[in-house]
Amino acid sequence: TLGRLSVPRGQQHVALPASPVPPCPTSRLPAPQAAFAHLALAFRCDVFTLQQRVQVEKRARDAAEENIQEELGQCRAALERLGRACANAGCKEMLEQLQHNLAVLSAAVERATSAAEKLGAVLQEARMSRAAEVMVQHVENLKRHHLREHAELEEMKRLIQQNSRNRQLAETQDDVEPRLRPHPLKRTFQQVTA
Repeated sequence: TLGRLSVPRGQQHVALPASPVPPCPTSRLPAPQAAFAHLALAFRCDVFTLQQRVQVEKRARDAAEENIQEELGQCRAALERLGRACANAGCKEMLEQLQHNLAVLSAAVERATSAAEKLGAVLQEARMSRAAEVMVQHVENLKRHHLREHAELEEMKRLIQQNSRNRQLAETQDDVEPRLRPHPLKRTFQQVTA
């Protein structure tokens, strides 16, 4: 909606209420043109903070991965300590199963991280696709407007040329007609004699 803007801040979005300032000039524009103007403004604003946001997100991802790896490492170390302390064959078998489960969990975490990054990329692609669709629609509207204006211009040129030809023809006829028409005094003389 145009009344509220969603502004990313970290991992959350904060909805800002519309300000009491008079509406911007784009609010009087047709929907695709207004949407295009808002998207263009959003893209320009995002460019200023894009590198900073990328760095923040990379640090957050790296920190989360480091925390997971640290926790997995602590679990491995605890299992090794437990394995040294355990003499029972059943207990050792259970520890081996836990170590195998821990390895599977580590691989699953890596796959989940990769899948999350792919999902983020696809979601961003979907947002960009919608933005591109708005932009394409705006360009198509501009093309239609241009074609309509061009057709009107060509029609006006044609009418002006036609009007000019008619005026020239009328002026030529006015120049020729006095020579062909009898003089008004001659006409009255012919009427009196008749």
